[in-house]
Amino acid sequence: MFDKLTTVETRYEDLMTKLGTTEVQSDQTEYKKAAKALSELEPLVHAFREYKTVEQDIAGAVELAKGADAEMRELADEELKSLETKRHELVHRLQVLLVPKDPNDEKNVILEVRAGTGGDEASLFAADLFRMYTRYAERQGWKIDVMSSSESGTGGLKEAIASIEGKGVYSRLKYESGVHRVQRVPATEASGRIHTSTATVAVLPEAEDIDIQISEKDLRIDTFCSSGPGGQSVNTTYSAVRITHLPTNTVVSQ
Repeated sequence: MFDKLTTVETRYEDLMTKLGTTEVQSDQTEYKKAAKALSELEPLVHAFREYKTVEQDIAGAVELAKGADAEMRELADEELKSLETKRHELVHRLQVLLVPKDPNDEKNVILEVRAGTGGDEASLFAADLFRMYTRYAERQGWKIDVMSSSESGTGGLKEAIASIEGKGVYSRLKYESGVHRVQRVPATEASGRIHTSTATVAVLPEAEDIDIQISEKDLRIDTFCSSGPGGQSVNTTYSAVRITHLPTNTVVSQ
């Protein structure tokens, strides 16, 4: 374990040196990459350095405990007990920090909440859940941006989608994915009966930014009549567009 920790500390020092070079500082992509790697190693390196300091303190206390002065020996023995406890705690912390992490843990997320079965009460429950996640994000100091939402007629939510940015967002929220259920007397129930309602929550790690090249010759663009309720131009003009990427058969329409 300690050989691995020494290697990690060397890597940490190399990254510190790298971040101080003008070459990396002038390349924002490389700088962010190195800074992120450094921040991920920092808790482990700090704990390892604290452990090495405790080991040095223990060695000093052991020497004092061998001395001729009885009072100093007694003080050294008391200090050794405290230092041994601290060393044990640090070893445990280091073991936890060395456990491989989910590579998505530090990513931002897309949060989606949808009302499930239960009618109006399900939409109210979905609104409660979304409000809960929003307030939790605010307390953590995360940035939350509502991308889209669809309200029900009773003040609930049919669905809501938001992006959440911050440190360790996915690691904190990833276990929230799934179906959530509530049993309660809804505000819409006049006779006081208990209803069971559900809502689904999806927590998706934000995708990495990638550069892609799309050649115009690989696209087929079609126009067609739009459809939908009302509107003077609906079903009369070619106001809708469909783009097909031929190599992958990916279709986007508006």
